[in-house]
Amino acid sequence: MNADEERQFREFVAARSRSLLHTAYLLTGDWEQGRDLLQTALAATARRWSKLRDREQPEIYVRRALYHAQVDRFRLLSWGRETVTDTVPDQPSAQGTDWAETVVQRQDIMAALRRLPKRQRAVVVLRYFEDRPDAEIATILGVAQGTVRSQTHKALASLRAALAEAGPSAASSSTASGRGFVA
Repeated sequence: MNADEERQFREFVAARSRSLLHTAYLLTGDWEQGRDLLQTALAATARRWSKLRDREQPEIYVRRALYHAQVDRFRLLSWGRETVTDTVPDQPSAQGTDWAETVVQRQDIMAALRRLPKRQRAVVVLRYFEDRPDAEIATILGVAQGTVRSQTHKALASLRAALAEAGPSAASSSTASGRGFVA
């Protein structure tokens, strides 16, 4: 990478890293894992920066790298050894704790997102959190637009069921803001 390409890459990272980090967080469900995932994707992008054909849209390349890096992480044997639990072992005591309803609702939504298969989660993140059109989602994930639509339909059905199980407060919050999952 020459000096001009390095400058372009640094400018891209400075301009888009916040948005990309949010995507990585939504794909992993954890800020630290999201940061690691983004670093992995940016490192892969930096290696290929000089070979990118379309210099006007490196973000699509990075988003594709994010998705594929997340898929690769799930395939690693060490990731299969972790145990997911519904309760955090070091929660503060209930005395004096004032949990806001929005925090509970967000936790329910994030838990429902984490339970989705990785492709469905990626489709939901790209469509509803990134507000990307089907064609762009298909390009990022390397699938047909019909697959994007079918995965969206399946993901929304799963999210509706999960939020219904979580209770009426979670289900109502996802539609109240207008950006919810219930279509």
